Amino acid sequence: MRRGVEIDQHNPCGGKHHCQGDAERRPGLRQQVGRHQHPAGPAANDQDRVAGTKQGRDRELLTATALPVMAGRRRRAEETPVARWTMIGLAVIGLAILVGAPLIAVFAEALKQGVQTAIASLGNRDALEAIKLTLIIAAISVPLNAAFGIAAAWFITKFDFRGKAFLITLIDLPFSVSPVVAGLCIVLMFGTNSLLGGWLVGNGYPIVFALPGIVLATMFVTFPFVARELIPVMIEQGRAEEEAALTLGASGWRMFWTVTLPNIRWALLYGVLLCNARAMGEFGAVAVVSGKIRGQTATMPITIEMFYNEYLSVAAFSLAAVLTLLALVTLLLKTALELRHADQLAATHRH
Repeated sequence: MRRGVEIDQHNPCGGKHHCQGDAERRPGLRQQVGRHQHPAGPAANDQDRVAGTKQGRDRELLTATALPVMAGRRRRAEETPVARWTMIGLAVIGLAILVGAPLIAVFAEALKQGVQTAIASLGNRDALEAIKLTLIIAAISVPLNAAFGIAAAWFITKFDFRGKAFLITLIDLPFSVSPVVAGLCIVLMFGTNSLLGGWLVGNGYPIVFALPGIVLATMFVTFPFVARELIPVMIEQGRAEEEAALTLGASGWRMFWTVTLPNIRWALLYGVLLCNARAMGEFGAVAVVSGKIRGQTATMPITIEMFYNEYLSVAAFSLAAVLTLLALVTLLLKTALELRHADQLAATHRH
């Protein structure tokens, strides 16, 4: 009898059949088993009903309180038509003032005395030499920066080494250093007063106030554009395809031309367009290292300044219109590339 009571106390409801059997055999335990199965009878049902009603009321109260708050947040998140059109109007006004008005002014001033006068001013020897020199500098610096950018992106993304973050910081250095400071550094390093510059000038290889110095200054300013476009894309693509090509017996150059280059070609072209646009329009660094020698080291931006200071407004604005057209062509090519190959260029904006 005592044993049955102990078992019932330790597991009053888990062994249902056992409790019922003991209760049938021992009438004294039947009331205890009944109490374990139905602890409070009708009172328990009333308590459960009251508790359920209370929980339901609490739930309704919480829902009634939360719905207005959520609706208010949703209304605040949604833009009203007035706010939407106000923001669009401010953006359009800002673009019109900062971009549209200067473009209109440049072409209006260039054509103020007629198309024939504008074309005749571009036939000036100094203007032709400036256009020629600008195109030569872009033709030299952009391919070199493309090659250096590919090499830097390859080295950073395909190898793990100490100092990688520092190397990336060095690549971004031209973005933070003033172009004038960069030009001054080139003058101090390769000028006639320096040891290296004096030796180069003495042997007939001048750097400063010559084409090599202008190319160096342009390359320094435009160096990050290609590398910064390629690094995120190559990180996104990983190393699996190159490793597979090497496993199949491809050489390094064949792997680059058949696997790597097709994967990065659109990002490379995107970076080249940005690099070319900056190379043709660079003024600060080139103005320091070129010496502004008319017809020899004066690029298009420098010649525009010289014409304007000499009150040759038609010639200055005509040459500025040519430079603007070159920039607009670059911008159109860049936009077309973004629209056609947005997926390949998306990795650049994710990193």
